[in-house]
Amino acid sequence: MSLQLEGKRAIVTGGSRGIGKVIARELAREGVDVVIAARGREALEATASELSKETGRKIVAVTFDATSKDSADALIAHAIEALGGVDILVNAAALPGGLSAATSLGEIDDQLALEDINIKVLGYVRTSRAIAPHLVKQGWGRIINIGGLALFKTGRPVASLRNVGVAAVTKNLADELGPKGVNVVAVHPGATRTERTDAAAAAKAAEGNTIGRIVESEEIAYLVAFLASPKSAAINGAAIAAGGGTPGTINY
Repeated sequence: MSLQLEGKRAIVTGGSRGIGKVIARELAREGVDVVIAARGREALEATASELSKETGRKIVAVTFDATSKDSADALIAHAIEALGGVDILVNAAALPGGLSAATSLGEIDDQLALEDINIKVLGYVRTSRAIAPHLVKQGWGRIINIGGLALFKTGRPVASLRNVGVAAVTKNLADELGPKGVNVVAVHPGATRTERTDAAAAAKAAEGNTIGRIVESEEIAYLVAFLASPKSAAINGAAIAAGGGTPGTINY
């Protein structure tokens, strides 16, 4: 099945490493030119060079601070200029697991909690707000927000809060922008193999899902590529769990 992505243009925040990098690679393999955005210039430029050589597509590196409205606005403006427009935004700029490791009410540090929400939830709002007028004007677009399975779990209250926030923002944007041709969806990975994953973490992940192995970053990227394509028109506002299945839970 052709995803009809050839010639599309995308922004992937958090695109220098981890799941974001693999998403950028998969989109480029499907014929998309991509702006990758993150804080670290060195990693960004290395990734842009690697993906460009590998895929033959235009890959542009842009430094970006998710906590800054000015930075988000500048990212979108730069991407539109560099690519001649943008069709797809993938928001993946967030620290895996977040800053707050709190597992109980008494452990919650206010500042860490606020920073987690500022980076992930408001960070996604900032980029979406900046790009929405452009997507609406052209009458077509996709915004895909990368959350996490803490959305459905207790035990880490701040992690749950920020991913519930991603789901809430996604649905609000979907209701607002869907009638204007812009679909907005959230993908919620669980434990996923990246360059940071060691054997112990992979084994632990395999015990916590129903497929019996850790999910690969490429498998998240395949899902995102489909959601970024015109083929995904029937899906809007959804919170899609992508952790290999959680034993013992029913989400409906």
